[in-house]
Amino acid sequence: MSDSGDERLSAGERDELGELRSRVRALEAAGPTGAHRHHPLRSLGSALLILVAALLALLSVVAVWANSIVQDTDRYVATVGPLASDPDVQKAVTDRVTDAVLARVDVDALVEQLTDAAGQQGVPPRVTQLLGDLDGPIENGLKQLVGSTVERVVTSSAFETVWVNANRRAHSALDKALTGQADGPVELKNDQVVVDLGPIVAEVKDRLVDAGFSPAAKIPEVRTDFVVFASQDVGEVRTYVRVLEILGSWLPLIALLVAAAGVYVAFNRRHALIGTGLAVFVAMLVLGIALTVTRDVYLDRLPAGVSQAAAGSVYDALVRFLRAGVRALAAVALFTAAGAFLAGPSRVAVLTRTGCRRSIGALRGTATSAGLRLGAVGRFVHRSKRWIGVAILVIAAVVLFTWSYPTTAVVVWTAVITLVGFAIREFLDDDHADHADHADPSTGAAGRATAL
Repeated sequence: MSDSGDERLSAGERDELGELRSRVRALEAAGPTGAHRHHPLRSLGSALLILVAALLALLSVVAVWANSIVQDTDRYVATVGPLASDPDVQKAVTDRVTDAVLARVDVDALVEQLTDAAGQQGVPPRVTQLLGDLDGPIENGLKQLVGSTVERVVTSSAFETVWVNANRRAHSALDKALTGQADGPVELKNDQVVVDLGPIVAEVKDRLVDAGFSPAAKIPEVRTDFVVFASQDVGEVRTYVRVLEILGSWLPLIALLVAAAGVYVAFNRRHALIGTGLAVFVAMLVLGIALTVTRDVYLDRLPAGVSQAAAGSVYDALVRFLRAGVRALAAVALFTAAGAFLAGPSRVAVLTRTGCRRSIGALRGTATSAGLRLGAVGRFVHRSKRWIGVAILVIAAVVLFTWSYPTTAVVVWTAVITLVGFAIREFLDDDHADHADHADPSTGAAGRATAL
């Protein structure tokens, strides 16, 4: 190195020097060497804190989901709204309403009325006797008529609107349903969350009358329950959801603080950060598997008469946003672990950073040759490079932490934009001005000290 500092180094040599400085800082941050690095109690404490943080992260995802279902009307409607067009749910609703209508149509009375009318018209006795044996055919014909009418109602676009609006109005009763105190269209009854389909029965009744089936006008106003959720353990689920609802606002913050404590007490904090990311990823993997297993167990334990296909569709709809949250947090954990690894002194990390730095440096050199002058901006970025990196990471963390319901796409795009931010920082990092300052005789040894 010359007396004037490292201004005569090539761009590649300056990159290598910068990499050496990074590796020295990483080794210094790793802490003291020797037996003191592996104090068993401190290492055990860090590991326990990281495991607790992973468990709290799992509970946090469930708590946020529970709060969104109970407290956020728009979220609830977005969850159950698509069920109006689900074929399995439509079939279950059609069967339930059809049975409810047919149960209130007296087929024997209809046959008797038909027989009496035939007798009054002077129909031969033999024909009248044959009419008396038409109970079965008439019942089948009524079933087809009612079933087709109900199907048209349930599959119409109007029904989707009615379904969404009804669920929006019913959402206020969902919280009571989960506490067993409901008195609205959604309630807990015999370990079942049910929805009253009475308005749909009334619509079918009007359509049957309009179609010329006058006996339908005698169908009384009835309550027809459609089971949304049924389980012998619904009482326990209700209790857990209530607890998670209370803790939902605090669990994510507590999990983050516990994870930070686990990293802080570790001897090698970068390794601890990698471990935290992997532990949270495993926790999300376990939760995802648990949701799949729970679905099979839930469907296997349904009461008799409940449509498994419709129940499966309802379950999938209710946990759809929970699965999205699991995938999003798993992606955050993986990106965090990968970032901590690439910031380390391993050969792969060094080669990756060096390759990226040289590629961006070559691009900057091409732009400079074409007339680009970074000037004061380049000098500022060079002198504040570390703090700019910290600001980029903080902004990314704030975006993810304050986003109401981040999805995997949100996480991926945040990671991409963060990487772009670091690339722009590297591109704007112009250290030539500092080299020129070091070459100034008035700075002398101070310039060389700064370069090192």
